[in-house]
Amino acid sequence: MKQPSTILQQVIADMRVREERGLMKYGTTVDRTDLTQAQWLQHAYEEALDLAIYLKKVMSMKAHV
Repeated sequence: MKQPSTILQQVIADMRVREERGLMKYGTTVDRTDLTQAQWLQHAYEEALDLAIYLKKVMSMKAHV
């Protein structure tokens, strides 16, 4: 099998770090079973909103260059 791209390797490394941070902060992983589907969707929605804000911020910075 061909070696994964360096970008994919970096993303995987970032995901591992994020998993470890979450484990340290919350004491669990997404394997937890105490949240409903609606709660998982709410978490994902809030993360997507944060992403939209970060993207808009960077876009506004580029516009002023």
